[in-house]
Amino acid sequence: MTSHPSFVPSCLRVSKVLEQHFDTAFAAPNGIKKLRELILTLAMQGKLVEQDANDPPASELLKEIEAEKKRISHEGTKTRRGKEKKLPPIKPEEVPYELPQGWEWVRLGDIVLSITGGGTPSKNNPAFWGGDIPWASVKDLNVETYLDSTIDSITEKAIRSSSTNLIPKGSIIVCTRMGLGKIAINRVAVAINQDLKALTISSHVDQMFFYKKYKNYKITGSGMTVYGIRQDELLNFLFPLPPLPEQHRIVARIDQLMARCDELEKLRKEREEKRLAVHAAAIKQLLAPTLRAFAPSREEIFSNLRAFVPSCETKEPFDFLAQHFTKLYTVKENVAELRKAILQLAVMGRLVPQDAGDPPASELLKEIEAEKQRLVKAGKIKKPKPLPPIKPEEMPYQLPQGWEWVRFGDLTTEIATGPFGSMIHKSDYVSDGIPLINPSHMIDGKIAHDSSVSVSQNMAKKLNSYRLFENDIVMARRGEMGRCAIVTTESDGFLCGTGSFVLRFIDNIDRQYILNLFKTEYVREYLGGNSVGTTMTNLNHGILNNMPVLLPSLPEQHRIVARIDQLMSLCDTLDQQIDAATGKQTELLSAVMAGM
Repeated sequence: MTSHPSFVPSCLRVSKVLEQHFDTAFAAPNGIKKLRELILTLAMQGKLVEQDANDPPASELLKEIEAEKKRISHEGTKTRRGKEKKLPPIKPEEVPYELPQGWEWVRLGDIVLSITGGGTPSKNNPAFWGGDIPWASVKDLNVETYLDSTIDSITEKAIRSSSTNLIPKGSIIVCTRMGLGKIAINRVAVAINQDLKALTISSHVDQMFFYKKYKNYKITGSGMTVYGIRQDELLNFLFPLPPLPEQHRIVARIDQLMARCDELEKLRKEREEKRLAVHAAAIKQLLAPTLRAFAPSREEIFSNLRAFVPSCETKEPFDFLAQHFTKLYTVKENVAELRKAILQLAVMGRLVPQDAGDPPASELLKEIEAEKQRLVKAGKIKKPKPLPPIKPEEMPYQLPQGWEWVRFGDLTTEIATGPFGSMIHKSDYVSDGIPLINPSHMIDGKIAHDSSVSVSQNMAKKLNSYRLFENDIVMARRGEMGRCAIVTTESDGFLCGTGSFVLRFIDNIDRQYILNLFKTEYVREYLGGNSVGTTMTNLNHGILNNMPVLLPSLPEQHRIVARIDQLMSLCDTLDQQIDAATGKQTELLSAVMAGM
């Protein structure tokens, strides 16, 4: 076999570079997907396999295709292309790249023998539906290469009485509306709807080569509501036509390289799953709740961790995380789990050491109760109903020294609900008035008010009992559980919205500690599991009041908040490093791809 000298070095170089950089694609985000796209692009540029000087040129193929079209026309075969328009000649400025020797630029219509449309039988006629004939629509083309079955089916009567057509097996079905770019080869005879077209291509074009080139098109279409492409536009697409033997070689090489991509994707998935599982095992042991002791024994942790990670040599989950830090924290999913673990360890009393010099949380409870009595006496709040004692089965983890298990209602001085929806209407809204704070205005623990969701001064006076004060915490009572924000000096005087609670505390409660508490999985799951509502999840006073939580002393609250901030900053750095690393991998892959 001899080859055209001008193209052999290029094909060999490209093939060598592809082999060298499969690892680069493996490491980069979406790298394997981009590699697949590159393989198809290189194939259609004639850079994936060597050319053979013994192959008859594509110009000979075109003569045979033209003879095939004339023969079909002479035999009276119906093409269903309507009145065929003559395809315009290809202008030099239309050609996107230079083809190898022996190839030809043609239009899609040059190699398509027939194109058939479809239709939808009347949905009001039950005699048309549920028959033995598969009926394909856009949703049926969510397949890999071959169409073997359809969701819906129709009857022979539907074929005779409607605009749909029966498409013989072996046709190529493409979407011309909504699912632009979708394509499948039908292995069973089917009828199609009006959003699809069935193509019959020349026997002198490898069907899989056509299929792979079509997958390489970037079809955008046009339209006001639904994007589509007209038949004549489709037939005018440019198509790079190689000699038939080379088409076969290209298809074989594509399949070979795509199989390697499949292997890489499988390997990558297995590695990611293993990395996530190992990390989850370590985190699970850190958070392992027990009522028998403050924490599982070292031997218990080691035994459990070894079950997940046989090669583990450390007897502490923290040590394990440190030992395998570089490998574990190269994916953001693990960093997100670490953030959750930090918050959960914090409210379990396992993030910072207890200080024997701290006043016990029981003293803090006395201060809260004294403030409630003062507020009741002053007529500012109603006398709260006593909450039931916490049962042992309600305590999900051990009580640290100096801490207290309390109901959330025991921790607050007041939980107030925003106004009823009937008290505020959209017609009451003004621009740049007194803002109403709804759940959507609580972002990352801060209030981001919307000046268009506000009321006049007069309306604000009517709603004065719903005024927010500095150091209140406003909390969502519908939608995302645990969403809340601290009222600052800037938002003092705003109004609680209809979808919110106001939480009030004595001064000796660290508001940031409360915000962190509401970010924990424990609190979110508790509130979500006990919330009410069918269309939108809602909280009520009873659910929130009765939630069991652990209360540390004020000094320890401060230490916990400081430690959380420190560790969250580390997580931010990890996320930035992952972004930087993946960015470099993407740049490297892009540079490699650009050089081909």
